This record gives sequence, C-alpha cells and structure tokens, in this order.
Amino acid sequence: MRPGMVRAFRIGDKPKRGEGLRVGTTRYPPRGVSKSGRKKFFDVWFPVVAPSAKLLRSKRGTKAFFDAYRRELERPPASHGVALLAALAAVTPISVGCYCADETVCHRGILCTAIREAME
Repeated sequence: MRPGMVRAFRIGDKPKRGEGLRVGTTRYPPRGVSKSGRKKFFDVWFPVVAPSAKLLRSKRGTKAFFDAYRRELERPPASHGVALLAALAAVTPISVGCYCADETVCHRGILCTAIREAME
C-alpha cells in the first residue's frame, strides 16, 4: 500500500502486510482489554469518526443508518477527524477498522469513501 491509499480491516483479524497505520474507528474500545493491550487490535483508537452512540442503537446496515452516518461525518467534530485522516493518508497508508464481520453492514466502507473524497 502506498501513500494515498485507504483500506478497511476487521478489528481482531491478524494485521496484513501493507495495511499501514491501523486506526480503530469504533465508538467503544475492545471489551476487557487494557489500554496497553489495544495495540494488538489497532495502532490508534480514533472514536471521533465512529457512528454516534445514538446511531449505533438504530438498525445498522440499512440505508437510513448509512445516510445518517454520512451526515454525522459532515459535521464537526467528525468532519475534522475525516480531514485529519485524509491528510495522514496523503503521506502514509492507513486502514480503518471495526469489529463487524460483514463489511456491507458496517460503517467502515462509508468512512473509507469519505476519507478518499476529502483527499480530492
């Protein structure tokens, strides 16, 4: 992976070569894992770009969920977080992660797209 590249990963999966900086983008950290133990899951935890707690209580994976999440990413502080991730991705590869096994019902695909768009 080269600078300008953004990809997604599943938290808990073994890191893959070339993933770059692994950013945990979940609202909540791994349960039962100490702060020092989180390094096994991701390099940095950045919940500012995660779906809000209120949104997480809604039906995930639906069009309404994804539309609401896109709107959240357009407003501060999430919009500032997206801008920061885009600036990082411009100089080093990054990967954004979540726990969801099925990426089609997860926010990380939407987040990757938002970061790529912010790089343009």
